[in-house]
Amino acid sequence: MLPMEPGDELRDALVEEVAREIQLRGLTASAVSFLHASRPYRPLGSDAMLFFDPVLRSLFGGGLAGASAILADDAGIEQLIERLEELYEEASWDA
Repeated sequence: MLPMEPGDELRDALVEEVAREIQLRGLTASAVSFLHASRPYRPLGSDAMLFFDPVLRSLFGGGLAGASAILADDAGIEQLIERLEELYEEASWDA
């Protein structure tokens, strides 16, 4: 896994891609709840990703390798939560 810095363009692109895939599947609110609930397990980092890998593969069909990278990175998770909340609010205004 590549080390990522807070303003890393790679992380930004991966977060956007993962967030849009989650939004397309109608799982935005569920994903935010799940990510908030997973906070106590974050210190497990990449070890936890072994557990979540089957879930990610079923959601993304194995075609979104960035999802694992984002979820193994604490700052990436926080950025993903923020982006998902933004997308949820945008969708709420459209309704």
